[in-house]
Amino acid sequence: MIASLLDPIAPVLLIPLVAAGVLMLVPSYRLGARINIAASLLALLAALSLFATGPSTGQLLLVDELNIVFIALNNFIGFTTAVFSASYIAHEVETDRLTPRLLRFYHAMFQALLCTMNLALVANNIGLMWVAVELATLTTIMLVGIYATEQALEAAWKYFILGSVGIALALFGTILIYVAARPVIGEGLDAMAWTVLITRAQNFDPRLLNLAFVFLLLGYGTKAGLTPVHAWLPDAHAEGPTPISAVLSGLLLNVALYAILRFKMLVAANQNAWAPGTLMITMGLSSLVFAAFMLYRRRDIKRLFAYSSIEHMGIATFAFGLGGPLANFGGLLHMTMHSLTKSAIFFAVGHVAQAKGTQRIAEIRGLTVTHPVLGWGLVLGVVAIAGLPPLGLFMSEFLIISTTFAREPWLAVPLVGGLLIALGALILRLGEIAFGEPEGPSVPVHASYVPLFAHMALVLVAGIYLPRPMVAWFEHVAGLLG
Repeated sequence: MIASLLDPIAPVLLIPLVAAGVLMLVPSYRLGARINIAASLLALLAALSLFATGPSTGQLLLVDELNIVFIALNNFIGFTTAVFSASYIAHEVETDRLTPRLLRFYHAMFQALLCTMNLALVANNIGLMWVAVELATLTTIMLVGIYATEQALEAAWKYFILGSVGIALALFGTILIYVAARPVIGEGLDAMAWTVLITRAQNFDPRLLNLAFVFLLLGYGTKAGLTPVHAWLPDAHAEGPTPISAVLSGLLLNVALYAILRFKMLVAANQNAWAPGTLMITMGLSSLVFAAFMLYRRRDIKRLFAYSSIEHMGIATFAFGLGGPLANFGGLLHMTMHSLTKSAIFFAVGHVAQAKGTQRIAEIRGLTVTHPVLGWGLVLGVVAIAGLPPLGLFMSEFLIISTTFAREPWLAVPLVGGLLIALGALILRLGEIAFGEPEGPSVPVHASYVPLFAHMALVLVAGIYLPRPMVAWFEHVAGLLG
């Protein structure tokens, strides 16, 4: 344990953990926001330093080719969300929605959430990863209910109940993996370490692996917002603070899908086990098609983009289920681009809701006239999330569709159909929100535009040109995923 704490990985865990403790004691929201930003920046620098130190393996912690970019992405979005949060929370303080005590709790839980997500990504132990995801879930539940309104508390309880079911399923699947590994590896931590499990998986009982993956896919799929275990997600997005919505869609869903990918690699390493792709394709397509239709029925702007997150996690899950170098490449790129784009959209939506005093789509009109920077920022975000060129999600969706047509043409019909249905819903809503006749009150807000346009700039560049080192990483990891 001491050796793990001295590992180069440790700073990405210790910085947010220490910051969470400090922020519980800071009474000033301005000072708290600055410490929150500074801690997130230090965690980002610690994450980037892992590229210099290279892969690192310990009994409990691990940095390898699969997780290193996700660690960097996690902390980058954590930092930009902290910057956005400073201006967003300032408005919440001015309108008395958050008291000083709740502000201390909010900032401390924000850093605790980053710590637990980092821990889930770097865990070299299937039990430790489960604990980290559970802690991240409990942290977000408390943040979702922080406003203490009837709707917020209902959303938090709904998240708690469904999340508990999901994490219980994931725990049972984790236990089954250990049971499968114990006769081959023996008892103890080695039978729970990724680096050991993946080398001995061929000798595990395939029946136990098959059963375990079903429970793991449903359990961690709950956290990833996959249909039919998605019901907590729209309520959590709608009722919690918008920075938490950005972290949920941009980071926590990725962490859950990352866990599924780890177990997929484990099952795929056993030639006698069922191929896990069929289950992932089924859940991915059902999530995509279901969410695409549900986009037409949303009346709350944050719920609208919550269902968009379900759609895109479905696309990524489908891609990984299809498998192969090109589909896996597209899935990895899609996860990355969705994280950047969806968090940027919530940056815009948060300030839009504050400016208009409502989240109801029917009461938000003519944003490009009343708040042109916010309005056009939201337009750019919706164009990107809809998968239109030349932005990054167009490239990832093009790769996924291309390989689907080449390998399983019949699957391309629901895939493309779902994407077109979702595109129609998003464009319809965008026309109403951004270009309709302005109506209703508009309150000036001190918005922070840098995080929004920084994300969109990265998504635009990725749609036009990917640096060779990033392409090499995607290609290498795509090969590992099988």
